[in-house]
Amino acid sequence: MQRLDPKTTALLVIDIQERLVPAMEPAAVARLVKATDLLLEAARLLGVATLATEQYPKGLGATIDSLMGPLEQLRCERVSKTCFSAMETPEVGRFLAKLSPRAVIVVGMETHVCVFQTVRELAARGYEVHVPHDGVASRRDEDRRVGLELMQRAGGIVTTSETVVFDWLQRAEGDAFKALSKRMR
Repeated sequence: MQRLDPKTTALLVIDIQERLVPAMEPAAVARLVKATDLLLEAARLLGVATLATEQYPKGLGATIDSLMGPLEQLRCERVSKTCFSAMETPEVGRFLAKLSPRAVIVVGMETHVCVFQTVRELAARGYEVHVPHDGVASRRDEDRRVGLELMQRAGGIVTTSETVVFDWLQRAEGDAFKALSKRMR
């Protein structure tokens, strides 16, 4: 495993949507939103390419309001999908082909469905995949735990949002470090 470099990393935000969130435990949603918001701000400050997906937005709604602002600041495309693995959508394939990242960070919901299937496919295609455990949620904690275990078995690296951010930063200096360290206190 190599250090995460913002220039060779992509961030995928999977299906954090209006009508999916109420099915989750409030504490799990709060943790997921905090981790995702931190990663989006780090991506903005450090130039990490980011893409968001929305599972069947007609039925599950759009990405939640609290993440729309950060996604818009990044000029992040939001891709609609009906397949569980984001890798089955042509837009995600084109996004990754254009960037050729070495590593992909994946956050979202649900851990054991769309996140797991996306991570499994990314790992099978040779990407180094990092999954911040604080950046994923499922309706039931047991499904979240099993999803994380399955992702590890498939080659994913379970980590934390702070670990990713500090790896991207590499040192305790500069404007990005100052801005991000305030958020992590």
